[in-house]
Amino acid sequence: MQPRLAAGLWVAAYLKRLALADIPAYVTAKGDAEAGAVVVKVALLDGTARAWERRSDILSGARAWFLLAEGPEAEVDALVARTRARDPDLWVIELEDRQGRTLLDEEGLSD
Repeated sequence: MQPRLAAGLWVAAYLKRLALADIPAYVTAKGDAEAGAVVVKVALLDGTARAWERRSDILSGARAWFLLAEGPEAEVDALVARTRARDPDLWVIELEDRQGRTLLDEEGLSD
């Protein structure tokens, strides 16, 4: 098992990759710089949104991104807010992209 990158460093690198792809992104909740979890929400600019969360697989221990919520943006926002209320160390990054691009499936971001 390889060491995990500090959350704050991962977020900074992710924001840079998004900027290079011309995908607007904002940190709406800053979590723990070392070990905070991350939720990525993408607003599709049509009133809907999706939120992704990175979790560890129970059996293999491998980390992957899972769809946390999808639907009307207000409902996705409410779920993200409840998740943040339970975990004050959580980072929340919000993107705006009509195509729903997150880059989370790219090398270096996917795991």
